[in-house]
Amino acid sequence: MTLSAELETKKKQVLSEIFGYENFRDGQEEVVDALLSNVSTLAVMPTGAGKSLCYQIPALVKGGMTIVVSPLLALMEDQVASLKLSGVSAESISSNHDREENVATWRRAAAGEISLLYMAPERLMTERMLSAIARLPITLIAIDEAHCMSQWGPAFRPDYAELGRLADMFPDTPIAAMTATADEATRKDIEIQLFRKKHKTLVSGFDRPNISLAVETKNSWKNQLISFVENYEGASGIVYCLSRKKTEEVAELLNSEGIKALPYHAGLSSEKRNDHQNRFITESGIVMSATVAFGMGIDKPDVRFVAHTDLPGSMEAYYQEIGRAGRDGAPAGTLLLFGANDIRMRRQFIEQEDSDDEIKMRGHRRLDMLVSYCEATSCRRQTLLKYFGEDSKPCGNCDICDNPIELDDGTELALLVTGAIYETGERFGQAHIIEVLRGSNSEKITKFRHNSLDCHGSGRDLAKSQWQSLIRQMVAGNYLEIDIAGYGGLHITAKGADLGRAIGTFMYRPEAARAETKPKKSKRAGAKFLKAIPISEQDEELLQGLKKLRLKLAQDRNVPAFVIFPDKTLIEMAIHRPTNREEFTEIKGVGQKKLVDFADLFIDVVLDT
Repeated sequence: MTLSAELETKKKQVLSEIFGYENFRDGQEEVVDALLSNVSTLAVMPTGAGKSLCYQIPALVKGGMTIVVSPLLALMEDQVASLKLSGVSAESISSNHDREENVATWRRAAAGEISLLYMAPERLMTERMLSAIARLPITLIAIDEAHCMSQWGPAFRPDYAELGRLADMFPDTPIAAMTATADEATRKDIEIQLFRKKHKTLVSGFDRPNISLAVETKNSWKNQLISFVENYEGASGIVYCLSRKKTEEVAELLNSEGIKALPYHAGLSSEKRNDHQNRFITESGIVMSATVAFGMGIDKPDVRFVAHTDLPGSMEAYYQEIGRAGRDGAPAGTLLLFGANDIRMRRQFIEQEDSDDEIKMRGHRRLDMLVSYCEATSCRRQTLLKYFGEDSKPCGNCDICDNPIELDDGTELALLVTGAIYETGERFGQAHIIEVLRGSNSEKITKFRHNSLDCHGSGRDLAKSQWQSLIRQMVAGNYLEIDIAGYGGLHITAKGADLGRAIGTFMYRPEAARAETKPKKSKRAGAKFLKAIPISEQDEELLQGLKKLRLKLAQDRNVPAFVIFPDKTLIEMAIHRPTNREEFTEIKGVGQKKLVDFADLFIDVVLDT
């Protein structure tokens, strides 16, 4: 999409002078150009790819006011603070502010003094607010975490669904929908709800090849976690836990092993959460033990590992959470621990949701896909990327590629499964197919007369749990696929159909062969980490001084430390050691406003070290 010379110049000027970058990251410029051409755009970009810049730059180039919808108040406030420090007139209207403050912000917006106005969907989609903003020159609407508006997605929020009305109310205003986690069904649903005319859907690659992937069945989770974290001595990491209680337990465990760890969950006071967040951003070697409340909007590029002590809720959630590791491009590791009790608890959570049966069914199907990933017998990255619609070769950077699993030939068993799926019309889910195979005469089986099929009872020799494991492995191996956007029926893929033509074999891991052994400690990941440190010991001393100054400036302004400068910028300062303002402008992430406000302070630290 070709822009006019004027827009092209303005775009690059804003990128450089406001945000301090000379070049766009992969995928950013195409989104920016589409929005500057007034084409509504759904952008699906990996965590850490710089999605916010994709609508912030068009907002500033276009002029007028941009409405930004954000789901988390804390994330909203951090973005506003960061924009203000870059010299951008950004504000938020939220429950974090008292009424007088919100009224004053609105008056500024009505007077044309605000470029970006942030709101949660609950506040924006009131009749009073919609009526008020309709009278203003709105040039762009940006919806962050857009997957929340789709009922196909695992993080659906009813208030987000109301955002579909915006396209009708503002037909001439382009809409930017941004997300890191949206499978094909979710993307299609967002497009249908949000766009009424010509639009673009831009999907950047989902692969993060620098992140190694590993999954272990739980036996002694504390030992397994310690064994993993010890590979990353002195590094920053995140350990995700299902409950607040467990985050405290994990923090205590790691500290008892000499690993600096802090808990983070919604039960802590906001002061303590902010303190722990600032320490994680500023100090080296801090491990954050957290619920999923932690991580959104955190700009810390050198997180070297992410561990899950419990099964996440979906493949999307897992992908988003591991995506917080290795955003600097250097090697990073992940570990997911899961067991039968995790699956049971997740199913309970789905059933306890205040949603209809169809949405619950989709939740179960998404969980099935994640469990299939855990059960994978070949490259995990292939299974993960396939879920998001990407094909890939074996990665050589996951536990299965590193240590191939001993497998049995399960072709005959797989043919029983595909036979039952075919005979029942490729309409039914795993539970029903297993009932047919095991010869059940339940009401549903007899209703559809499946007890009269040739396949009925053909697999009665295997236990239900064995069939469940085998079918999950067939899904992971692309012999079967789950119709997530429909009713969860199992479909036979081309690869699965080939089995019936005696083409290929299905190798699987029998459930009984999953031995519960004590995990072996591997230094592979740790060795990678040591090689990945991009800074000398002398520069590291300067970096710590720069971080101390950054923390003081952040505390004085009551903002998170990364809002002043991200770690990447400080690392570049420590390596290049700017001693005057001209050299300081060459550092990535230094715009004109930050040059004026902070250059002399950071240069003094460079000169004194």
